[in-house]
Amino acid sequence: MSQKDSQTQSPPAPTATPAKVEPSKQQQGNLYNIVQLQLEKAAKSLNLSKDIALILSQPKNELIINFPVRMDDGSFKLFKGYRVQHNNILGPYKGGIRYHEDVTLDELKGLAAAMTWKSALHDIPFGGGKGGIKFNPRLHSKSELERITRRYTHALGSNIGPEFDIPAPDVGTTAQMMVWIMDTYMNVVGFGEKNAMRRVVTGKTIISGGSYGRESATGAGTVHCLTEWAKDRRFNLNGATVMVQGFGNVGSWTAKILAKMGVTLVATGDYKGYIFNPEGLNPHKLSEHVLATGSVEGYKHSKPITREEFFQVEADIFVPAALELEIGEKEAKALKCKVIAEGANGPTYPEAEAILTDRGIDVLPDILVNSGGVMVSYFEWLQNKRSERWDLEEVERRLEAGMKRTYSIVRDYAEERKLDFRTASYSIALDRLEKAYAERGIFP
Repeated sequence: MSQKDSQTQSPPAPTATPAKVEPSKQQQGNLYNIVQLQLEKAAKSLNLSKDIALILSQPKNELIINFPVRMDDGSFKLFKGYRVQHNNILGPYKGGIRYHEDVTLDELKGLAAAMTWKSALHDIPFGGGKGGIKFNPRLHSKSELERITRRYTHALGSNIGPEFDIPAPDVGTTAQMMVWIMDTYMNVVGFGEKNAMRRVVTGKTIISGGSYGRESATGAGTVHCLTEWAKDRRFNLNGATVMVQGFGNVGSWTAKILAKMGVTLVATGDYKGYIFNPEGLNPHKLSEHVLATGSVEGYKHSKPITREEFFQVEADIFVPAALELEIGEKEAKALKCKVIAEGANGPTYPEAEAILTDRGIDVLPDILVNSGGVMVSYFEWLQNKRSERWDLEEVERRLEAGMKRTYSIVRDYAEERKLDFRTASYSIALDRLEKAYAERGIFP
């Protein structure tokens, strides 16, 4: 991966492409409730203090803002925005901003909590947060997206900050949007110390203070975990096959990095549909097609398949890299793979995971697998704080070491206590949070 590749800037279209979902998706599950069930399972295994479990059961702050934005035709629309700040005992709140028509408060509460566990698991001195605006960014021009982003930032005001709450890109948002947030914050809140305010967001463009390797970080982190899994299972990745749900930032980078290791992409899909080629899909050419058209649909070296057919494709590796709650009981029974590496946040229902476990399919959980983004976000924040610029090789070296270190900690913990990887990951995170509360106490 060259520095030139890592500097390629994304267009103002969404960076993460959600997978096509069924109309009843919003009625099928509540991510926040599912995260709570996972918390309770790990807390019981760890014998977590009831007081700490109570504190962690709800976010510290839930912000809802409504703000008007002028459209290109001169009319005004009212937008609803959110920022959920779950916990900051280990460091500033940290989490992405999502632009999507199905954004809900409960969804963001679940994602913010997952960010708390993710940071604690990887021993990153951040807490957990998540934000979003409920709208479809594909229906707006670049100038409208800029005004929406700047108005959202203005409405949040001092509820974000470089030492308090640090947003980043998520589904539907880009590096360019993070630059707009940074610039607005600099001019509205932090105008007295403008250059010190660069670290108010991460995931920025390189020229505006971003980090080399940030764009590919989540995909690279996913691959590092798969590499360690393959080593433990004595499985040769060279010659293996992979299917990826969601061909946005995470999915495309995962496929491209795996391709360099001899892994063939055989199926993928996004919000418009799914495609298949048993001989292999070229992830680099497919990325060019998506950049040009906005979707994997119509890629000439493939045949279209249904969502149901996608989950029946036989492949060694499955990487869900779209939205949450995509793998239900039906999908768990249909999948024909050896391992699932959760590139997306919360893609698997608990009932589905039980089925996968019974079928002998390994599940590498999201808070372990997709943490490359927050890890390199931390590196970006540090570089901004120190007025430094690390080269790509340095960032990738630190990322690989961090991901593999955490993977080995989770694997050893799971083996010693006979736990699944998700419960082990949650338990390690909760243990660190509990120790922090024990040392600091509850003020006053």
